[in-house]
Amino acid sequence: MKKEDIRRKIRASKSLLSDAEKKSAAEKVFSQLEKMAAFMLSDRILMYHSLPDELSTVDFIEKWCDRKSFFLPRVNGVGLDILPYDRSSLRLGSFQIEEPQGDELTSIDEIEMVVVPAVAYDRFGNRVGRGKGYYDRLMQQSKALKVGIGYDFQLVDEIEVEEHDVPVDIVITESKTYLIRGKFRK
Repeated sequence: MKKEDIRRKIRASKSLLSDAEKKSAAEKVFSQLEKMAAFMLSDRILMYHSLPDELSTVDFIEKWCDRKSFFLPRVNGVGLDILPYDRSSLRLGSFQIEEPQGDELTSIDEIEMVVVPAVAYDRFGNRVGRGKGYYDRLMQQSKALKVGIGYDFQLVDEIEVEEHDVPVDIVITESKTYLIRGKFRK
């Protein structure tokens, strides 16, 4: 299936979710993430501030922000700056996403885990983003563990891969965790 067809299909499925279903799915996904040894051992984690149609990251960030060092991306041209999470510094930025303000930039080399948003994933860790390539460009520079999160229906059979696409190492949905890359490969 082509990426634009996947985006259309997933957008339609998301539009059918009730608030209760969204909340339940986020709780299940983040419960699986926080039980993983990789999460427990990671101190410096790049999250993202979710859009209304994505699994909500807000409660999870608030729950762990006193015990983990969270970072959020900020759009800067065609790239992403990485800044420390500070609830009081968030402002609506590019694409109507809450982004951190300030000039305390962090190198991607200092990040141990990246929680990556996507429209869809497949069982090989390939992902369909929103089409701008921000995370692919960022992840090309990173050795951090890359974790994709999403609803069960965001997992598709196969995604058409392009040369610049960077897969994730783990995909977590409400009902399953898929360990894909490196030391996790079966």
